[in-house]
Amino acid sequence: MKGYTFEQLQIGQSASYTRQITEEDTRAFAELCGDKNPVHLDEEYAKGTVFKGPVVHGIHTASLISTVLGMHLPGPGSIYAKQDLKFLAPVRFGDTLTATCTVKEKIEGKNRVILDCKITNQGGTDVVVGEAMIIAP
Repeated sequence: MKGYTFEQLQIGQSASYTRQITEEDTRAFAELCGDKNPVHLDEEYAKGTVFKGPVVHGIHTASLISTVLGMHLPGPGSIYAKQDLKFLAPVRFGDTLTATCTVKEKIEGKNRVILDCKITNQGGTDVVVGEAMIIAP
């Protein structure tokens, strides 16, 4: 499992992670975090909402960013320090999501790295955008 040190990271460098989100994933996430809001789990209830059906937890969706940062760029040894997120579109069971993080800025002397983060669905629609700060190894 390869990672990058602060010195190896380059502005514009990016990495991605793709995963299909299943109903089972969402139910497991709800059990893990305790958020059992029926908009995520109850089809009949969710049909009566603005979404017209169940939607995946936003934070479950955003967790794909953590996978990119912790496993790919910079990778193992990275420490999450900050994350700003904007949720743009609902995610449905069966959607295939791609999280991409791109190095935007390096803060010398502190090993801090600012990354632009984006998650898109299988149709190319941005569902989450934001910015992360990590401490690189």
